[in-house]
Amino acid sequence: MSAAAASATNVAVIGGGISGAVCASLLAASGVAVTLFDSGRGAGGRMAQRREVMEDGTELRFDHGAPYFTVSDDEVARVVSGWEARGIVAEWKAMFGSFDREAGKFTDFEKEETTKKYVGVPGMNSICKSLCLEDGVVAKFGVTIGRMDWIQGRSSWSLASFDGRDLGHFDYVVATDKNIASPRFSGLTGRPPPLDLSLLPELSMMIQDIPVRPCFALMLAFSEPLTKVPVQGFSFNNSDYLSWAFCDSSKPGCARVPLNS
Repeated sequence: MSAAAASATNVAVIGGGISGAVCASLLAASGVAVTLFDSGRGAGGRMAQRREVMEDGTELRFDHGAPYFTVSDDEVARVVSGWEARGIVAEWKAMFGSFDREAGKFTDFEKEETTKKYVGVPGMNSICKSLCLEDGVVAKFGVTIGRMDWIQGRSSWSLASFDGRDLGHFDYVVATDKNIASPRFSGLTGRPPPLDLSLLPELSMMIQDIPVRPCFALMLAFSEPLTKVPVQGFSFNNSDYLSWAFCDSSKPGCARVPLNS
């Protein structure tokens, strides 16, 4: 796409998680006008962070979404290198392993240099927040998409919010949230999904193949270091309910922060 064509293109990105934020950032860097919509209070999605304040004024931060990410693609590596240079991500140099519940011991210790693990600084949602603030990206939070219609005469998409507000017309729409066309949307809202898949049978089949795997995240804080735990992150073996555990305070820039300091 030429620079002139890009500057004349208007794209809506639905979802302010890592997929939507990266998409919006890359499009804006190419000169495309991008408007990002997210129903949450801010960017993050599955990269979300929770903050809690203790009685002594200490602020605790929990990455209760994705704890870290790895890179296996050269193109992605170049993008992440740019983030690292800007200080919004850093390598998490920590020891990882596994805990066997039947044996009651840690096993399979992984050396630091095995696979680089990256985290957002100071939290995982910092990546999405930073990308949504880049030039060319207009981020609108607290906006749930209620309807998407293709306007044949204008060759564009018309978007409306859940409460009926007109959100404008866009040449292209990038939807990073499956709920935009999922029956789950109806279960949550009592209304049909924003996108009528009967008009797009091929897309309907593709969306059915996208898995949704919900999980629970338990956030714990301890007054003293857990000296009997020799790693900063570990998977569970022989457990029907537990999958992973991570020490957020061992991440770069993620130590406990007194609010009055």
